[in-house]
Amino acid sequence: QVQLVESGGGLVQPGGSLTLSCAAAGSIFSMSGMGWYRRGPGAERELVASVTNGGSKNYADSVKGRFTISRGVAKNTVYLQMNSLKPEDTAVYSCRMWNGATNYWGQGTQVTVSS
Repeated sequence: QVQLVESGGGLVQPGGSLTLSCAAAGSIFSMSGMGWYRRGPGAERELVASVTNGGSKNYADSVKGRFTISRGVAKNTVYLQMNSLKPEDTAVYSCRMWNGATNYWGQGTQVTVSS
């Protein structure tokens, strides 16, 4: 059974940085894609960033130039480097990985940007 384990959330002041990590435990296959999603207070879940195993990256317009998604050296790991954080980035961030038609989701990690 595949489980995604996330870490790195927390409280940060506006303008600060955080790095989120996600690793898939229990998978012997390489995922074809990985991504980060978030759901802010009273909002719908939205894609933040994604990366395919071919290296193609996609970012939400609201985070371009501030966030960077990267694949780890270890198989099925992904990071989200978040810089210049704003209060509107406050949300629960969830990791998603997929292999063909199969999706896997992490439990989510809270990121709060506040002074």
